[in-house]
Amino acid sequence: MNEKELKKGTTTVGIVCDKGVVMASERRATMGTLIAHKTTRKLFKIDDHMGMTVAGLVGDSQVLVRWLTAETEIYRLKHDEGMTIKAAATLMANILNGRKFYPFWVQLLIGGIDDRGPQVYSLDAAGGSIPDDYVTTGSGSPYVYGVLEDHYRKGISIEKGINLAIRGIHAAMKRDAASGNGIEVATITKKAFKRLTDKEIGERIEAMELQD
Repeated sequence: MNEKELKKGTTTVGIVCDKGVVMASERRATMGTLIAHKTTRKLFKIDDHMGMTVAGLVGDSQVLVRWLTAETEIYRLKHDEGMTIKAAATLMANILNGRKFYPFWVQLLIGGIDDRGPQVYSLDAAGGSIPDDYVTTGSGSPYVYGVLEDHYRKGISIEKGINLAIRGIHAAMKRDAASGNGIEVATITKKAFKRLTDKEIGERIEAMELQD
C-alpha cells in the first residue's frame, strides 16, 4: 500500500472567539474510495489550555500528537506553568521542518488560550506556522471557508463560535466524500478544555435546522 493510498480525507476547523477557542473535526478516515474507519479521532487535548487537530496520515498524526503532549507535560513539570500557544506552534513547526525532505504528511491546527489571549495556528508539512482568527484544513476545507468567510465576526462569542464550527463541518460533510460520520467539537477557555457530547451537537444541528 503506497503513501497516496494511505492519505486520509479530513475536515477540521479552529476559531478564535472572545473568551477562548473552538476546535472541531469530523470522524471519517478514508483510504482512496474506502471508508477505513468511522470513529477516527482528529481533535486532541494537548494540555488543559491547548488542543490540536490533525489532517493527513494517521500514523504521522498520532506520533506528532504524542510528541507535543509529552513536550508540554515536560515543560509544565520544569516551569510549573503551561507552554504558551505560540511556543507550542513554533516547537511543532521546527519538528516538521526538520523532516521537510521526507516530511510528515500532515496539516495541523494548534489552538488554545494563554496570557496573550485565544490563538489558533495553522501548520503545514514543511514547518510553516501562521496564526489567524479562523483556519480550516483538509479535503473539506474549501466548503468550511465558504461558511466562515460569510459568518465569522471578530470577537465572536464561544456559543456562536460553536455553532459556526458545526455549521462549517456540516457543510463539508454534505459535499466532501472523505468527510463524515459525525462531528466532534471542543471549547478551550481559561476554565477548561471541554468536549461537547454527541447529544449537545445534535441539539445544535436541530436548532439551526441544518439539512442532511
